[in-house]
Formats: sequence, structure tokens, C-alpha cells
Amino acid sequence: MLPVGLAAEARTLTGWGRTMPVTAQVVRPGSLQQLQELMRQASPGSLIPRGLGRSYGDAAQLQNAGVIDLSAFEDIHLEPTSATMTAGAGVSLNQLLRVLVPSGFFLPVTPGTRNVTVGGAIAADVHGKNHHIDGSFGNHVKRLLLVDGRGQLRDLQPEADSAEEREMFWATIGGMGLTGVIVEATFSLISISSSLISVDTTRYQDLEVLMAAMVDADSRYRYSVAWVDSLDPRGRGVLSCGDHAPASRREVSQQGDPLAYDPKALASAPPFLPGGLLNKLTVRAFNEAWYRKAPKQREGELQAIGPYFHPLDGVQDWNRIYGPAGFLQYQFAVPDGAAHLVAHTLESLRKVGAPSFLTVLKRFGPSNSALLSFPMPGWTLAADVSAAVPGLREVLNQLDEEVAAAGGRLYLAKDSRQSAAMVRRTYPQLEEWQRVRGLMDPRGVLDSDLARRTGLT
Repeated sequence: MLPVGLAAEARTLTGWGRTMPVTAQVVRPGSLQQLQELMRQASPGSLIPRGLGRSYGDAAQLQNAGVIDLSAFEDIHLEPTSATMTAGAGVSLNQLLRVLVPSGFFLPVTPGTRNVTVGGAIAADVHGKNHHIDGSFGNHVKRLLLVDGRGQLRDLQPEADSAEEREMFWATIGGMGLTGVIVEATFSLISISSSLISVDTTRYQDLEVLMAAMVDADSRYRYSVAWVDSLDPRGRGVLSCGDHAPASRREVSQQGDPLAYDPKALASAPPFLPGGLLNKLTVRAFNEAWYRKAPKQREGELQAIGPYFHPLDGVQDWNRIYGPAGFLQYQFAVPDGAAHLVAHTLESLRKVGAPSFLTVLKRFGPSNSALLSFPMPGWTLAADVSAAVPGLREVLNQLDEEVAAAGGRLYLAKDSRQSAAMVRRTYPQLEEWQRVRGLMDPRGVLDSDLARRTGLT
């Protein structure tokens, strides 16, 4: 039974990869009180919060149970003097950027899409192109308001006087929405004087040379990312490094408001593509064009925020290009000593015939205190591949073993297939997280298909 004034709508849900569809009852509490009452009345294993559905797998869905839509929690408050923002959990990063950039601020961390909610960014502890300098989103959260499994409102801070509250804070960062329902967060911002990024771009014909250049870039740039040609045996790629450009860098053609910000989606993928557009031929053609369009070397190019940070947001529903079978992303992190797994993974995907047009390599800096946070010092590779490739899962299972043996792990927010045994091996603080979660949700009200599949709950 739902609290008075709440109604549930039956919907089919999937992650961004469009695999593993489920039917769930979506409920949208319109106030904090309704949310608290919903949590108090809920039965064990019956609810999970959901933002904009950009987790690739099954993290924000729950078969034949309840999914909480937090879009009513949409307040935004910018505090310029302290360079902080307080926002509701249902506010998207896109909404925040439209307020922040014209005011001379930028998000402390942004992932590869701006279509992520504040609650989702915290629950997944998202990372961006600046992890080697600024860490992940959780590093910058100053305060969380959260409704726990009892329906109790908790005010959590990373430096709270109570050790138990500090534990609860860091269990919630990266906790995949399973410790409580985030309703509001306060986080620090980056001050900027223009909406442009000064970008240095370099093409490399060899993966080993590219990776050496990325290590060198760690100390010289705030933002760094490499695109790698997944079909090229040499691992050629393009490295893009950037920093926020000062207002004085605006060129004649860009005169006007130095903090102007108006990103637009340029096109939309067709709603149905038989078999998808991606195969070896189309990916090879795309990769050749993408590599050739990049300059051999260019310094100080001024790029807008959208094209640099969120290039795929320029195409609405781009996940449809993989066809009705959907796709999965294989993203792992490994320490510097296991850098060879980057080339090995790309070779394994080539052998099984799993072309990826979106293959991204980044550097990670130090981890934070979050018990289930994904980043660790070293490397992270992310490759999107069609879920319909024969033999793909067997190859990925073998790669899992090698990642685990090297001290690495897979990203829960992108995962759609790893085993419970893999999670136990690669997240060494899992039992501690489960203990703290038990304090916050003793009845186990919150659950998800991801949590059930991987043994988190």
C-alpha cells in the first residue's frame, strides 16, 4: 500500500545499454514527507531510487517492485561567496550547468554526459577527465540530506563529529542508492572566467607512446582523455588535454558574453535500427575518419564545454545505434603496474569481433574514502560493444579474472554482467559497506537488480 496521495505507474525500464528490460512500479513522491512515509511503509527489497537512467546496466531498476522518481526534488541554490551549490537529488547536471556557467562557476567533476542527476552522480561517485587532479564527485560533497531505510532524515557530512555519521556519508558516496534515498546535496565548485576550454590535441600512432604522453600530462593539465582506435593493432589514438580558458583568450569570432552557455542536441538516432549501425566496416570507417579529423598536433584550440566534455550528448538517444539487442560497456580500473591490460583488452575484443567506436582511456589519481567507489590510482579503459556479439561474455569473463588478479575492478554504474564473486574479490571494503548499510537500512528496504546479481545486498 502506498502513502496517501501517491500513485504508482507500471513501466518498462532498462539501463542506458537497453539490455535486461524489467517491469517496475514507478512512484514519484512530491514532498519529503511523502518520501519518508513511503520508506516507512515499504517492505524489504521493494524500492530503489532512479535518476535519468544513465547507468548502463541494471543499477537503477528492480523487477516487479518499486522505483522512486525523484524529479520533484528540484531546488537549486548557488552560494557565490563560498563557491558552493545546494541542489535537489532530481536536478540534472545539465540544469546545473545552465545556472553555474553564466554565474562564473563549473562543476567540480562532470562525467561524459550532462544528463545525470545530482543523486545519481553521488550514488555512482562519477569521475571525469580531471580525476588525476580533482578526484571524483564525492570528493567535493560537503553535505548530504538522505532518507534512510527507516524513513528517518539524516544530515551527513564527511567531517561530522560522529564516526558513525562519517561512515554513513562514505557508504552513501558510490553506494549505488542502496544506503538511503538522497534528497539534497551541497558541493563545492570551480570558479571560471569563460565558458571555453583551451585544448591541446595530439595524434599518436602507437598505444604505448600515447600512454606515456598521458602520464606526462598528469602534472600539466587539469583535464585529460584519450580516444583509442579499438580496431587498430597498434592502438593509435588521439589525446586531448585541456584547462579552463581565461576570458582574455576569447577570439574575435567569440566576442560577447565570455560565460555564454547554450548546449544543443544536434540530431537524434532513429528509434529502430535493424541489427544496429555498428559492425566492423562501419566502426572501421568511423575510426578512420575520427583519427584523421584530429590534427597531428594543435595547441590552445578554444572549445565549448559541450563538445569537449559531453560530445555524445550532441546526439539524442545515441544508444539506439546498437540496434534492438542493446550494448554493454566494459570499464575497468587497474593500477599503473597493470597497464599492459589496456592493450590486452583491446586485442581480446578485436579477436572476438567486438568493434567499439567509443573507446576511452583516462588516468586516475588517488582514491577517496568511499567504500564502494570505483577509481583507483592508475588507468581506466571503457569500451562500448554490442551485446549481440557471439562469444563476447566468455571473453569478458576471462578479462574479469585478469583484472581481478592485477588488483583492479569494474565500474558498478556501467556493469551489466559481472559476478558476485568478482565484486567480492575486487571491492575489498564490501563487507564494511554492508555493515554500515545494515545500520542505515536494517530492514533491507532498498534493493536493485544490480545488487541482487552481484551480491551487494
